[in-house]
Amino acid sequence: MRETTSSVTEARQTGNRVVLIGVAAVVAILGLAAVFLFLNLPDANAFNARVEQIFVENDLTSEAEIRLLEILAQSGTAFSDTLASYRVVIFVLMLFATGLLVAALVFVLTIIALNRRMGEIERAGIQVNSLIISRADRTVYLNNMEFSLTEAAIETLSVLAEARMDDVVLSGAELEAVISGRNAADCDEAAGATRIKRLRDALGNQLMAELLVRTIARRGYMLSIDKDVIRMI
Repeated sequence: MRETTSSVTEARQTGNRVVLIGVAAVVAILGLAAVFLFLNLPDANAFNARVEQIFVENDLTSEAEIRLLEILAQSGTAFSDTLASYRVVIFVLMLFATGLLVAALVFVLTIIALNRRMGEIERAGIQVNSLIISRADRTVYLNNMEFSLTEAAIETLSVLAEARMDDVVLSGAELEAVISGRNAADCDEAAGATRIKRLRDALGNQLMAELLVRTIARRGYMLSIDKDVIRMI
């Protein structure tokens, strides 16, 4: 177990490093893009400076020319205010883009990690150390978890447990025959499949139910646990 624990810890640390590196890369790329945009935006006072240079170079001093200078200066001021607001808008958009990309990266990596973990659980199967079935109380104790089942669900699970102790795989028709007391030839395969579905629904946890009650292709159903851990009371 020490090697397994070590590998799991190393995998988690590696995943955390990947997330941090990815987040840092996204922030760095967007930061560089923001700096590039701000550096390439024209100076807000460039228009006013250019107009002033034109009047100085051409010695425009008449009243009409000075009035034109004032109008152009007002236009330049309005232009500089607009350009400054563009800078603010770009900055806010870059912040939103950074937040969205970081969140998307974290979500994607989280989904990948969860899918990988789910795959490991599916390959390893559910580890059941104790399965106690109480027909009288219609209660199942799975490890340290208690489930109260319907009468039909507890009967289905009991039949599957007895079959597992005998290393028998039951088809849907055979399962229905054992529970109903009829001949298997007179029972429908779909009726047994329905009982299995209701049992899984009654257990609640979909992952655990799917792994506990295993479907074997073209053969039937069985409990995917060690028969030595099963107790009927």
